[in-house]
Amino acid sequence: MRFYETVFIARQDVTSNQVETLAQHYTGIIKAHGGEVSKTEFCGLRSLAYPIKKNKKGHYILLNIAVEPEAIKEMERQMNLNEDVLRFLTIRVDELDNAPSALMQSRHYREDQRSTADDMDLMEEI
Repeated sequence: MRFYETVFIARQDVTSNQVETLAQHYTGIIKAHGGEVSKTEFCGLRSLAYPIKKNKKGHYILLNIAVEPEAIKEMERQMNLNEDVLRFLTIRVDELDNAPSALMQSRHYREDQRSTADDMDLMEEI
């Protein structure tokens, strides 16, 4: 088996439940081909660098996959056919990383900075 990371972007007007359903559908394709999805990460609704099909935002989803290449081809074929998927990218990696992705780490970093700044404001008031 080979290891892959796939990121796909769903349209901004798709609900969170529909995004989860999309991720489960692609996970089902992988499992049907004897593979395994070790991590599914919903990175949330984020701004795009440029408009894609008149969308300025999109739901980002990351999948860590261990499977044979034929399953990846089928999953990508299904993504091409789905109108809710704006873009996708699959890369082959040497090993799967179960730590939070860079998108999620930056979000946690910003949240930590906000909470630290709020704590500093509270300390100044006292």
